[in-house]
Amino acid sequence: MELSDIFALMDRFERGSIQRFELEQEDLRLVLDKTVPAAVLPVQATPAPLAQPAAPAAPEEAPAQSEGPVVKAPLVGTFYAAASPDAAPFAPVGAAVKKGDTLCILEAMKMMSEVPSPMDGVIAEVLVSDGELVGFDQPLFRFK
Repeated sequence: MELSDIFALMDRFERGSIQRFELEQEDLRLVLDKTVPAAVLPVQATPAPLAQPAAPAAPEEAPAQSEGPVVKAPLVGTFYAAASPDAAPFAPVGAAVKKGDTLCILEAMKMMSEVPSPMDGVIAEVLVSDGELVGFDQPLFRFK
């Protein structure tokens, strides 16, 4: 199964009313589940690892960037900000996103999982770099 086929299935699943979908073919197992929400917690619960280097360079912006909900990684994987290396990022800083819009892709064991936005809002900060390995519950994005 090609990556484009998987993305097409994911898109169709997201637009449909089915809550859970499982597919097994040869050495591929794909599970899509709408019942697992993306984690969103206030900043006080988790400090941002990249906020400290940015604070000395722009002290006026530090309070604005330290406020707002964060989106955390729902799984361990490699963070990709765009669908391909030459494509524009799904959710760059300053982008207005709607609930359900794709924020990034996490790759785990050659399976690509889109991370949807849990709310409408504006991206205040992207807390990880493209290609970076992220852990479960690691903050990925901060909303304004």
